[in-house]
Amino acid sequence: MAYPLQLGFQDATSPIMEELLHFHDHTLMIVFLISSLVLYIITLMLTTKLTHTSTMNAQEVETIWTILPAIILILIALPSLRILYMMDEINNPSLTVKTMGHQWYWSYEYTDYEDLNFDSYMIPTSDLKPGELRLLEVDNRMVLPMETTIRLLVSSEDVLHSWAVPSLGLKTDAIPGRLNQTTLMSMRPGLFFGQCSEICGSNHSFMPIVLELVPLDKFEKWSSSML
Repeated sequence: MAYPLQLGFQDATSPIMEELLHFHDHTLMIVFLISSLVLYIITLMLTTKLTHTSTMNAQEVETIWTILPAIILILIALPSLRILYMMDEINNPSLTVKTMGHQWYWSYEYTDYEDLNFDSYMIPTSDLKPGELRLLEVDNRMVLPMETTIRLLVSSEDVLHSWAVPSLGLKTDAIPGRLNQTTLMSMRPGLFFGQCSEICGSNHSFMPIVLELVPLDKFEKWSSSML
């Protein structure tokens, strides 16, 4: 999760988030180089009085500053399209979880099990135990197996919500009457926090999401105890 005064992204937990971080660094370097070049040219124009007559009407220069931006856009677009297709791809999910947004809590249904569903409410500040996080802890965590492809179906029963977990690179809108689909896979165990990312009413800030990623044998024990 994020820490105070953090400027960058949270540590990547899923392969998709790792790709997004690499793409961010790649694009930021291009922006940095363009900004440096423009600042250098502006500085030269302000500090020198010399004018080169051959550059006032040069076809070669105009050709370069037309082709170069096109090449830069291609260098940005190709990895972006690759990641978009990766995010939409569903490869034989081992588990399907249906997530429903309500005002103002989440409900989860493990559709591969006969009767495994529960609601997840935020724990009030007055009920928090030492070490628990304010506005982020829930009474029922969403427990999932790590290193497993999981399909997440997201919808809503009342207004627009958005199911978002930054460290997994996930943000899926929950729309009434519509079922959105996304893929989730974690490469390591742990607790991962998120929140509703769509303004959904007066208690929008009190809809936390807590994922507990555990090894497969631990998940099987948990699911057996819940049935």
